[in-house]
Amino acid sequence: MGSEKKIILVTGGSGLVGQAIKQAKQQDPRENETFIFLTSKDGDLKDPAATQRIFERYKPTHVIHLAAMVGGLFNNMQHNLDFLRNNILINDNVLQNSYKLGVKKVVSCLSTCIFPDKTSYPIDETMIHNGPPHSSNFGYSYAKRLIDVQNHAYNQQHGCHFTSVIPTNVFGAYDNFNLEDGHVIPGLIHKAYIAKKEGKPLVVAGSGKPLRQFIYSIDLAKLFLFVLREYDEIEPIILSVDESSEVSIGEVAKMIADAFQLEHGIVLDETKSDGQFKKTASNKKLRGYLPDFQFMPLKDAIERTVQWFNLNYNTARK
Repeated sequence: MGSEKKIILVTGGSGLVGQAIKQAKQQDPRENETFIFLTSKDGDLKDPAATQRIFERYKPTHVIHLAAMVGGLFNNMQHNLDFLRNNILINDNVLQNSYKLGVKKVVSCLSTCIFPDKTSYPIDETMIHNGPPHSSNFGYSYAKRLIDVQNHAYNQQHGCHFTSVIPTNVFGAYDNFNLEDGHVIPGLIHKAYIAKKEGKPLVVAGSGKPLRQFIYSIDLAKLFLFVLREYDEIEPIILSVDESSEVSIGEVAKMIADAFQLEHGIVLDETKSDGQFKKTASNKKLRGYLPDFQFMPLKDAIERTVQWFNLNYNTARK
């Protein structure tokens, strides 16, 4: 297996995780691997004909499927149907073309938001389908859950080796730093950048109490390469920092304020919704495979991301 030539097609290759995989593969290169990073300019993955053309052009042996229609809490709440339909179309086209062209392995990216809203914690891989997801983003969540259903169906009917990973909250360089629909860390970084410029405090939406596990994009990318190269199950695997690394939004805001050396502190805007209080995920399965994997400390990863945003403010997605 080791020396067989691999052509690895990465959908959504210009985004946060795709850019991190570019870096991670350079840190751990393999002679037999050729990576192709797709962007939306290569074609619309919602369109079956366009997707087929891409697959026929590159003839991948492996696919890392990152492309999705994504957005933060408020954007999701307003457009559940769009998130459902567009993601179903993208996923179906990618998986069906992978099957038709004999792709040996597909690793798709899910999200912890797919888990049931009412559940016991920590969440693990066996709980995905145990109840409805949180109502705020049910469209996106169900579309992502269906990837797991599709993976099992392609395996059962055609023997395909399609699997998936479930990262916790990812952040890093090349993220979407949009103030309206960015995720927690990039949104706060952009707000803090403006607060610093204007000499004001950093305003955090909500109580600051919700708990999250954050994973730095470079760490996630290294784990993606492990899954691509070594992980043989169809069942998903959660890619997360340890449960002990869970932090409150308030603590994260403080790390970001410190990284910017803000002088006017933090203000909590408790009129804003908090979303889910916690969604603690267990990385026990991952630790079974990689007991010694070292995650970058959150403070260092935030400092690096802030540094990147400061340097790339003009070109960053926002």
